[in-house]
Amino acid sequence: MQRSILFVATLVCSVSLAPAQRPDGSATPRTTSAPQTEVQPTPPPKRFVIGLPPEDKINNNGLALSPDGKTLVYIGNRGGVLQLFRRSMDQPEAVPIPGTEGAQVPFFSPDGQWVGFFTEDKLKKVALAGGPAVTLCEISRGRWGASWGLDDTITFSFPGSGVLRVPAVVGAPQPLIKVAAGQGESHRWPDILPSGKAVLFTVFPGTLEEARIAVADLETGQHRILLKGTQPRYVRTGHIVFARPGSLWAVPFDADRLELTGAPAPLLEDIQVNGGGLANYATADDGSLVYLTKTPARQVTLVWVDRKGMAEPLEAPPRAYTQPQLSPDGRQLTVTIQREQGAKDHIWVYDLPRGALTRLTFEGSNHASFWTPDARRIAFGSTREGRTNLFWKPVQLFWKPADAAGAEEQITKSERFSAQSEPTDLGVASISADGKLAFYRENHPTNRQDIWVVPLEGERKPSLFLQTPFDELVPRISPDGRWLAYLSNESGRYEVYVRPFPSSSGKWQISTEGGVEPLWARNGRELFYRTGDKVMAVEITTQPSFQAGTPRLVFEGSYVRHGGTPEVNFDVTPDGQRFLMLKAVEQQPQSEIRVVQDWFEELKQRVPTNSD
Repeated sequence: MQRSILFVATLVCSVSLAPAQRPDGSATPRTTSAPQTEVQPTPPPKRFVIGLPPEDKINNNGLALSPDGKTLVYIGNRGGVLQLFRRSMDQPEAVPIPGTEGAQVPFFSPDGQWVGFFTEDKLKKVALAGGPAVTLCEISRGRWGASWGLDDTITFSFPGSGVLRVPAVVGAPQPLIKVAAGQGESHRWPDILPSGKAVLFTVFPGTLEEARIAVADLETGQHRILLKGTQPRYVRTGHIVFARPGSLWAVPFDADRLELTGAPAPLLEDIQVNGGGLANYATADDGSLVYLTKTPARQVTLVWVDRKGMAEPLEAPPRAYTQPQLSPDGRQLTVTIQREQGAKDHIWVYDLPRGALTRLTFEGSNHASFWTPDARRIAFGSTREGRTNLFWKPVQLFWKPADAAGAEEQITKSERFSAQSEPTDLGVASISADGKLAFYRENHPTNRQDIWVVPLEGERKPSLFLQTPFDELVPRISPDGRWLAYLSNESGRYEVYVRPFPSSSGKWQISTEGGVEPLWARNGRELFYRTGDKVMAVEITTQPSFQAGTPRLVFEGSYVRHGGTPEVNFDVTPDGQRFLMLKAVEQQPQSEIRVVQDWFEELKQRVPTNSD
């Protein structure tokens, strides 16, 4: 029967192809070209913007898109409450997801019915259909991304963890890839491949510029570096989409052989990527892409504030200033100007009488400057040696001539680093009045943050001054060199304390209702600190013995803190009458999310694979 059908079809074809004849028997001329199939042009991607209501603010800690591209989840702040919001692409408004207060780094289940997320110390999931959030496991702190596999397990990472896997129905996390001890690296932003047999992730040595994308074969446990970048995501076109500072890229990838099959190429040049390697974008299987555009570093102005709270701006132009430090004579100041995305922080010197702002550092990323008492040198922390932590703080101490007429000189060379801890030296906190000692904090793998002292002369061998089971940080030596103010959370919150130096026996609590940013008056008779928007002062007497007075309000105002950390972010003039503060320039919060639909064809055209 099949042969008959084939014969008939062949006959039909032969008849249809036979040339027609004229009455004289000659063949009628005919065209021999085959009918042309009309090629339908590929529709261009649809690009539009999702705007948020004026009362909402986007938190820049991750976006998630359901696999079918129909549901967007983002972190929003409405009425001071930070939580997840869900927005269907065919609906005009987003609605909050109950039970997700404090959520960070959301991600979808493969069926799009659940959203996973991190809180400060837990990994959780919540059903989009409603119901309470479910805790899957405890984590120590932080959140470095997660991926929900087709086998209903979640691959995730947090500081010091390496890459882990946990059942999506509650269970004990199991390690997949361990962090190499002593290398100062962390593993972040895992993405499980569809086979479930391999995972992409970011190897983060300490800075965004050094971040590398790796792939691990989970059957052998071996992993290798593929290329430079962060936050990889495999898409079904046969690409790895990933980020570099301020930009989104793609590279062809064979998911079976776990090999790159082409060269990387840029896709977008305006994407938000933070210093920890988190890129604010998400993709879906239907070819959708959502992302946030990068935002400039926060602009602030330098202002004088007197003891009555009256503010007077300096003439310095608005920049992303932080950690101002006045010179001993009060005629100059140093500031850190924070990086924009992909750049590095540097120390600058501002000459107050001349109004001149001059850059001091050029290598590495530099923070936390401090003048020597003779004003000849400026000490600071730098990333040019060693590694950095999640928040990109410095790890070694340097100093340089204040007039920039000379090279930097390294002060510390600490090697005490553990993969389970944050890095060691965070930066100079103070220098003794005789210029012989520098005080700083160091993170310890088991004893948290401790206070160390390093001589600035001779061998410069650091010594431990204070170590407890709690955090001790921001050490500030008194002008006479006999008393050390610092912060501790031994009471359950940060308070300001003082201990004698060099003996650490005995202590006095200075703040009474929480306090950070301790700062001595130049005459040593007052100790300032901040609690919320308040600048407080405590009178200090040291004869015949140390005594601290009752804290009193100096002034109150909305002035910038140092990224939410307790590091000192203000200073006081030598006469103690004016305070150097940082005032934020009013900026509009990011209020829109970019969407691209039908994006895969454009991706394949811009970054072809072997199958294209």
